[in-house]
Amino acid sequence: MNYRYSDYTVEQLRQELGELKEKVQKAEQLGEINKVAIYERKMQVVSSYMLNPDEFHPEAIHELNGDPGYTFKINYINGVMAWGHRINLLGEQLEKEEALPIAMLGDKVLEKK
Repeated sequence: MNYRYSDYTVEQLRQELGELKEKVQKAEQLGEINKVAIYERKMQVVSSYMLNPDEFHPEAIHELNGDPGYTFKINYINGVMAWGHRINLLGEQLEKEEALPIAMLGDKVLEKK
């Protein structure tokens, strides 16, 4: 039976993270880089369910974990996904709106009130 991550307890989420980490290690050993990327994204989603979405606010700008060349300006939060735009090092906001799991958001750089 399949469950949604939103139905998992914190302990189940931790267990799922452990299993995904093992899958990442096995895929790395086998040289399956596509599977590594998939499992890492799943880990980000699972980690997002362990965070409180209420701690992330529209108009706030956060660092991006794993992508030091960009920050991320939140337009709105939907569940554990932050919708917004990337901002490059020159301060230019990219046109394309995208959704990122909140676990990808690092430290807050700026929050407008």
